[in-house]
Amino acid sequence: MGEIECVKHVTKRRWTQHIFRTIRKGIFTFLVKNVAAEVGEGCCVNHYSKVTGNTYLASHVSFNGMQIVGKARVEIGRYFHSGEGCMIITSNHNYEGNAIPYDDMDLVRDVKIEDFVWLGNRVMVLPGVTIGEGAIVQAGAVVVKDVPYCAIVGGNPAQVFKYRDKEHFERLKKEMKFH
Repeated sequence: MGEIECVKHVTKRRWTQHIFRTIRKGIFTFLVKNVAAEVGEGCCVNHYSKVTGNTYLASHVSFNGMQIVGKARVEIGRYFHSGEGCMIITSNHNYEGNAIPYDDMDLVRDVKIEDFVWLGNRVMVLPGVTIGEGAIVQAGAVVVKDVPYCAIVGGNPAQVFKYRDKEHFERLKKEMKFH
């Protein structure tokens, strides 16, 4: 194959991949919009994601493979980004009930994620958690308690190990430099 034919082949392949990704993203976004209770403008679902009818998404939420399970309410703020394989759980089994290992009563607690939060790949958020504005959750973390404003957390259970430069964060927010 000559150089020109090779370039045409690569360009055609890239174009085909681009079209496929665009169609796939459209289907995934459509599925989320049709299940969630509320979805703001600019929602983008790049990989298969599952939400519940108690899911409320603000504007410019971006999922790269999210599973939201359970019966409680999940609120996700503006300009949220998730990595691949993330999960938010809002219900637990009652292991202190009338049967072993657990009874048939679910323990249900809401999850709230504020604006400008970024979850890395494979993050798990457990029932009752609030993740504060501007927080970053490191890949693989298990969030079992509230995360403060602009905190950077990681581990199992997730612990604060650093904070964003809050002045820098607020300046970017004021200048409306969102991604």
